[in-house]
Amino acid sequence: MILAFDGAATDLSAALAEPDGSPIADIAWTSGHRQSAELLPRLLALLADSGRGLHDTTAIGVGIGPGSFTGLRVALALAKGLAVGLDVPLVGVPSLRAWVEADDTADAAVARAGAREAYVAIRADDNVAIADREALTALGPVIAAAEVAAAFGLEDVRAPRGAVAIASSTAARLEGGLPGDDPRTLEPIYLRAPRGVATESREAVKWL
Repeated sequence: MILAFDGAATDLSAALAEPDGSPIADIAWTSGHRQSAELLPRLLALLADSGRGLHDTTAIGVGIGPGSFTGLRVALALAKGLAVGLDVPLVGVPSLRAWVEADDTADAAVARAGAREAYVAIRADDNVAIADREALTALGPVIAAAEVAAAFGLEDVRAPRGAVAIASSTAARLEGGLPGDDPRTLEPIYLRAPRGVATESREAVKWL
């Protein structure tokens, strides 16, 4: 069983899937800023409700952002701990791409990048952009956390449910014979270094 979850926003999601990616169950919820307190209990409840346990896990899939620094660090710390403790592969999947893949009714996915800017993944574009409020309001239907929608005045919004797509991507990668990620080196996608964190790498990024 694949256990997948995403903490790139204050709206979180988790999913269970068979090793071939077939869905078992999934949940999504709004945490406010309580990711660290809610993620593991929600995962354990999802497992219990599905008649499964952590011992059934064959792989871990986790969203790696970009997005909320706190949420991503909580999710990755939990994913790494579970992968090492259960001795199963760990696969990191870009969160915004997973959001778009999981919902074909939206044109883009949006996550907070600061007080006045947001990360944006547009369905037809492989890159992730940094956009201001004016650019965001020009987008069509978007996937975004409730607090991001309120902060940037977005109206046609769907909640993130990326864990389902993260589970599917994890299955495809492992079934294709590719290795999982090294828990010692897997990090969130940093398009902009969080305050106080030094990093030399950047993913493809542009401005809208």
